[in-house]
Amino acid sequence: MKLLIAIIRPEKLSVVRDALRENNIPLMTVTDVRGCGVQGGREEVYRGQEYSVDLLPKVKLEIALNDDFVDTAIDTIVQCSRSGETGAIGDGKIFVISMEDCIRIRTGEQGSVAIGP
Repeated sequence: MKLLIAIIRPEKLSVVRDALRENNIPLMTVTDVRGCGVQGGREEVYRGQEYSVDLLPKVKLEIALNDDFVDTAIDTIVQCSRSGETGAIGDGKIFVISMEDCIRIRTGEQGSVAIGP
């Protein structure tokens, strides 16, 4: 079992979500986050004043998966989140974390069976 944490551009969320659903990966937690990386920040103007935006808006997806679905999920997120053919700084990252256990609170089921719907 793995936990995928993907940080992507907010405008890519609906495309990623729909593509994951088409690949039988419908379950995820989505959080609006802010962060900085290689992309850094940007300068903006508001009411004539320039200011620096250091933490850019992103979306964090958390997806618990059985091992059979990990490669499909990664490929789908990469294909749908990449800007253009070669991608761009700020497209995001995917972290893959091994999960020791999963427990479905409603039934008490444990392990990989508890991940599915």
